[in-house]
Amino acid sequence: MVEDSRDARRPHGELVADVLDVLWAAGRPLTAQEVNEALGKGLARTTVATVLGRLHENGTLARSRAGRGFGYAPVADAAGLVAGRMRRELESDPRRELVLKRFVSSLSEGDEEVLRRLLLESEDRG
Repeated sequence: MVEDSRDARRPHGELVADVLDVLWAAGRPLTAQEVNEALGKGLARTTVATVLGRLHENGTLARSRAGRGFGYAPVADAAGLVAGRMRRELESDPRRELVLKRFVSSLSEGDEEVLRRLLLESEDRG
């Protein structure tokens, strides 16, 4: 069986995760070239630039001028990005209460207790 060239490519999600890991580790904005060098995968700079551009468009990365190009930095840490995705999913469904009910009912006892504690802490602060 001949392997389709598309099958030989790395999964898009893996490249995105690798790019984010590089940016989190850097602790400062990086250009597409700097990200590509840090990845050390021999990718085309345009491939990395495209990924960075898309992550900027969807609000995952902030972009600032860096010479003739742009520097990119994450707007949140990994947990913050997951929380943002969870919030967007919740907001996208008009049956918000039902979604929350199903989510809570699917939690382990330990996670449910953590959520309860966090809600109480939030009430105390607010």
